[in-house]
Amino acid sequence: MTRRLWSAALVALCAATPVASETAPKDVAFHEGAVDAPLSGTPGNPEAGVTVMTTNALGNCVACHTVAALPDVQFPGNIAPALDGVADRYSEAQLRGIVANAKMTFEGSFMPAFYKTDGFIRPGDGFTGKAAEGELPPILNAQQIEDVVAYLTTLKE
Repeated sequence: MTRRLWSAALVALCAATPVASETAPKDVAFHEGAVDAPLSGTPGNPEAGVTVMTTNALGNCVACHTVAALPDVQFPGNIAPALDGVADRYSEAQLRGIVANAKMTFEGSFMPAFYKTDGFIRPGDGFTGKAAEGELPPILNAQQIEDVVAYLTTLKE
């Protein structure tokens, strides 16, 4: 019985470790739009980044951006810059900052802040009175940001 208890405790500790090493959205340090430190304790996975970028319920980056390396994406957007060669134009820290909150780099950008939890304008209060209260969860979690950044760093000319 004691062995099972220790095993359960070890599993719980391992499951909590990535969360404990994440940087909370409100604690992200931007330096001229860049975020130098990874947001999670686990390196990004480029393949998982593709999933985030091409999944409607996640980042859905391809709704606005084209990516020549992903030719099978249906209905790619063309209202934002193409991501081809983005790793040649920006450092990993700059890409992390842009994905986390592009407005810190490009004032007035219509790109959503994927790792932000406060400071939102809530028009629902004026129209329905049903706007969410308190902090909202970020669109992407820290690991998903790192996964997207890992994929973007592979996009070189």
